[in-house]
Amino acid sequence: MDMAINQILSAEVLLAQPRGFCAGVVRAIDVVEQALELHGAPVHVFHEIVHNGHVVKMLERRGAIFVDAIGDIPRGAVTVFSAHGVSQRVVADAAARELKVIDATCPLVAKVHQQAQAYAARGLTVIIIGHVGHDEVEGTLGSIDGPARVVSSVMDVHTLDIAPGTPLAYVTQTTLSVDDTREIIAALSERYPDIQGPALSDICYATQNRQTAVRVMARQVDAVLVVGARNSSNSCRLREVAEQQGVTAWLIEDASEIDPSWLLGTRCIGLTAGASTPEVLVQAVARRLRELGARATRQLPGKAEVVSFRLPAGLIDSREPVI
Repeated sequence: MDMAINQILSAEVLLAQPRGFCAGVVRAIDVVEQALELHGAPVHVFHEIVHNGHVVKMLERRGAIFVDAIGDIPRGAVTVFSAHGVSQRVVADAAARELKVIDATCPLVAKVHQQAQAYAARGLTVIIIGHVGHDEVEGTLGSIDGPARVVSSVMDVHTLDIAPGTPLAYVTQTTLSVDDTREIIAALSERYPDIQGPALSDICYATQNRQTAVRVMARQVDAVLVVGARNSSNSCRLREVAEQQGVTAWLIEDASEIDPSWLLGTRCIGLTAGASTPEVLVQAVARRLRELGARATRQLPGKAEVVSFRLPAGLIDSREPVI
């Protein structure tokens, strides 16, 4: 037994609750799986269905083909739009290629699109609070008929080239940190007192619940491991939230990325996962920690999630004759 194992032999592992898959992710994966069942392989998916490489590879093995350009999809092919939503241009390009589209956009993302479109229809310039280049932000930006800007920080707000008195509204990327979003909204309101926008409660319920669970857990542990993809915004935010509580945290994609030296001398290790991370990866990390000497794993109490989203009508209708 090496020194690292000896050092964490008495560590306890605390599992955050809730963690892992949210209702939007479950729905998106179900959409691809049912599309494959009903139409057969291949089914093309525009962008990663969710931001997790393990999920993508699993669906690829079943016959899904992931593409980043509509032009790469054969005319008339069955095509799934990812959970992050798409722009109006993508919708138009898909129609021009006569693609059989199944929209797996998370209903909470779709709600943001509707809010942004309603603001734009009233002649307001829309500010999107989110990360430039993120699939969800690009989809929201492309859904707006009118002027729009993206801000990622308070500094971005200070450098906006929008004249005072311009009618403004804001919407938010669903997977941001609630605290960071609150600060950006405060900065927008200070600079543009008449700006309109939804309540913070419109940030994804799963994002809020997982961040709250990490805050509670971080007060009880010496280190936190967040299981999730590096391009998963909500997973990155979980690591940041843990560190904001004064705890060292690492974002890992799976158990193979654990460095035992991180855990030298820890008495208690916190473990959580982003909303697009399968529970099987969390359990593999827990097993690896036990191999390294962790003595016990305990799940913390947390807010129960009972949210579920209906599948797109086309899939439901198509399945009815099979029953």
